[in-house]
Amino acid sequence: MKIFNLVFVILFVLFAALQYNDPDPYIWIPIYLYGAFICWMGYRGKMNFPALFAGLIVYIVYAASLFVAEDGVLSWIVDHDAENIAGSMKAETPWIEDSREFFGLAILITVFLINYFHFRKRTRPKHKQS
Repeated sequence: MKIFNLVFVILFVLFAALQYNDPDPYIWIPIYLYGAFICWMGYRGKMNFPALFAGLIVYIVYAASLFVAEDGVLSWIVDHDAENIAGSMKAETPWIEDSREFFGLAILITVFLINYFHFRKRTRPKHKQS
C-alpha cells in the first residue's frame, strides 16, 4: 500500500502541475494536490478519515454535477456518440473538457476508496472472543 500511495502522490502532483494552462487551474490544482496530500498521509500510514471523507464528498458531488451538466458526460455519451476525448490535449468542446474532468475525479474517488477500505481494516478494533 505504501508503493500504491507513493505512486499516486507523484501522479497527483504531476497532474496538478499540468493544470497551469487549464481554463480553471484555480479549481484543479487544489483538487489534485488534495489527492496527493491524502495519498501522502496513506504513504506515512497515518490516515485522517475526516479529511478523506471531506474529499470524497466534494469529489463525488462535483463528479455527479459534471455527469449531468448540459455539456457533461451524459451529453458526451448520448449526443456526441462518446467521441474520442484523448485525440487532442486541447479541449475544443465543453463536453470533452467536462468528460475529462469527470474521469480525473473518478480516479481520485477510486484512490480515496481504496485507501479508506485499507485503513479501515487496519484501524478497526479487534473483538475478543470469549
